[in-house]
Amino acid sequence: MLIAAVIGICVVLAILGFLLPRLSDHARKATDKGFSGGQRAGAKAPGPIGRLLSKSFGTSRRAADKSHAKGKEARSKSPL
Repeated sequence: MLIAAVIGICVVLAILGFLLPRLSDHARKATDKGFSGGQRAGAKAPGPIGRLLSKSFGTSRRAADKSHAKGKEARSKSPL
């Protein structure tokens, strides 16, 4: 379920990055804020569980940022 949500967020950010490159930055910042909060909260858990939770939210944040960047890059390369 969580994986599907992260994939959905990545797809939406890529589409927004392509269609509305400047306005999509607000959506990217909002997802970054959410993933960063989860990463900080996960890091407070003890031991290896804390590292695992922190790492998973960090990886999700990087994936969302990368898909947003690829959408903006595709827009800049398109002849529109």
